[in-house]
Amino acid sequence: MTLFERTKKLSKQKGWNLQTTAEKAGLSKNAIYNWKTKEPSKVSLKAVADVLGVSSDYLSGKTNDLNENKKEIDLKDAKHEILSYGGKPISDEDWAVIKRILESGISE
Repeated sequence: MTLFERTKKLSKQKGWNLQTTAEKAGLSKNAIYNWKTKEPSKVSLKAVADVLGVSSDYLSGKTNDLNENKKEIDLKDAKHEILSYGGKPISDEDWAVIKRILESGISE
């Protein structure tokens, strides 16, 4: 499967067309269509991969592992990794609730 085909398939799974995917990645509307004949820049490839929730290597076909670039985050350190939600900082009170919910699921 080519880069273009993989991008199209992943976009469709999200309910998007390629123009929507490109716009969400901060690219011009028809940028991804150019990938049929031209290799994208690393910056463009990463932007689209991030929007689609996969690694650049997965998108370009270098690996079939969807989780290759995902790292585990220890709950104790999670607040430092999760900086905001909806563009707003997570308050200490909200973080305490989130932590209790997550910890209750772990202990069962």
